[in-house]
Amino acid sequence: MVRIRLVEIQNFRGIRSLKWAPKDGINCLIGPGDSCKTTILDAIDYCLGARRFAQFTDADFHKLDVEQPVSVSCTLGALSDRLKNIEAYGLYLRAFDPSTETVEDEPRKGTETALTVNLTIGSDLEPVWTLVSQRAADQGQSRNLSWADRQAISPTRLGALAEGNLVWRRGSILNKLSEERADVTAALAKAAREARSAFGDKAGTQLIGTLDMVKSVASYLGIPVGKEVKAMLDAHSVSFGGGTISLHNEHGIPLRGLGVGSTRLLIAGLQRMAASDASIVLIDELEHGLEPHRIHRLLDSIGSKEKVAPLQAFVSTHSPVALRELSGGQLVVVRQKAGAVDIKSVGDADDIQSTIRANPEAFLAPTVIVCEGASEVGLLRGVDQYRVNQGQPSLTAHGVALVDAGGVEKIHKRANAFLKLGYAVRVLRDDDKEPDSAEEKLFLDGGGIVSKWAGKRKLEQELFHSLPDASVQKLLDLAVELHTEKVVDDHINTVSSGNHSYNGISTELFLDNLTAEMREVLGNASSIRRSGWFKSVSWMEEAAREIVAPALEEADPSLRNMIAEVFKWISDDR
Repeated sequence: MVRIRLVEIQNFRGIRSLKWAPKDGINCLIGPGDSCKTTILDAIDYCLGARRFAQFTDADFHKLDVEQPVSVSCTLGALSDRLKNIEAYGLYLRAFDPSTETVEDEPRKGTETALTVNLTIGSDLEPVWTLVSQRAADQGQSRNLSWADRQAISPTRLGALAEGNLVWRRGSILNKLSEERADVTAALAKAAREARSAFGDKAGTQLIGTLDMVKSVASYLGIPVGKEVKAMLDAHSVSFGGGTISLHNEHGIPLRGLGVGSTRLLIAGLQRMAASDASIVLIDELEHGLEPHRIHRLLDSIGSKEKVAPLQAFVSTHSPVALRELSGGQLVVVRQKAGAVDIKSVGDADDIQSTIRANPEAFLAPTVIVCEGASEVGLLRGVDQYRVNQGQPSLTAHGVALVDAGGVEKIHKRANAFLKLGYAVRVLRDDDKEPDSAEEKLFLDGGGIVSKWAGKRKLEQELFHSLPDASVQKLLDLAVELHTEKVVDDHINTVSSGNHSYNGISTELFLDNLTAEMREVLGNASSIRRSGWFKSVSWMEEAAREIVAPALEEADPSLRNMIAEVFKWISDDR
């Protein structure tokens, strides 16, 4: 079954240049908006699709520059004997070297025999498809794949109009399932006029193998089609042509009326059973029309868990559910800068895989702040909510994801996982414990930024050290509201060895006699491991929104400047 070994794109829409060697199985494109994920799928579709003509406009040229031609090349490997036929394609057979991911004109030992299909669009907007070969060019020869071979390798596109695959027409998945064909003749037309069901009986015997396969796949995927699937004249058809015969359920209702999700699921399942070279599927916005459990089914149907890939799938998604379901080796991050598109495999390293499982949403954002724990996440979220209420853009508007690293021991493993994939990454951590020095050096050397509280303090210690007295009292009141006065008093007694109590400190606050030593006691009491007063995202979020953020102008510079620096970095263009 044919596989795409190399994709090269120049001057197509938002892509000035791209060179990418995809993998055999699922290639799931992730990344921020406008990184050209859909454009990549469109380019492959235009290059390899079985179409005699495609309509293009000036908008299909990078920056509308029609003087620079669009060029899309797909180098194909795993060729069938028919595609390696010397008489038909001998001049055009090339070599793909998997070790260097390059294409050479002359096949040699250690390389794979390949064909390169190129689509060029000039200023006249006329598309030209040809096979690429220097040997042929030197002899003044030029040709494309035969029409039959183009149809055989043509990718199946699961998009908004995917229901077109549920009729027997040129290029549809039903025509690729088997060689069975219904005889559309005058007798068929007469039968259609008299009764659509009469033809359904005739077609049912002619297409029994295909119908059985459709029924089996639909049943496996949980798609309701009834006890049997019928081939009947389409109710929407006005002529007897290629789209006249379509799939219907047991009541004669066309299956093309299924929901978007069910249609996509069914076609993806049928794609696996296509008995030809057609083994490439393109799915834009994988999650469109599908609930989470059906996202799992769709991914299963295209071989997400299989060691030997049944299909080569090019998929884009913004779904955390899909990311959790896939392995890092099936994910690729797409980034675009000034038209140069870079694609990096996420990879299967343990730190990457665990980060995907824990924080899939972060892989869908361009900028990531890796926080030591839930408290830091809550702090930034709460300050952000306050700023939004003051008319400032939100974290999400800036494309920022917050990641809870689950402790200082994991913080730089998480941060480095994102950094090496091209994300803008900042770390926010306490300073009471040192992280792994080698991991932190690697992070800093790679361009990462570390923010930590001054004076070897934890976040809670920083708050009680830096906030004005009135805000300290509000933090105490919130702690009592969340945990009861007895719990707060016990913590204060414990860390001060009985020298201070909740009532005693509250009295000193009322008298404006709060000392630095009392602030330290409160900071220590509030941050007892697993019993911290604000050690959850929601608790710290409330504290930050209602107490910390409104008091920042009056706070100590160590707190005020740190938060201002983080939010300035968030809003900076990168």
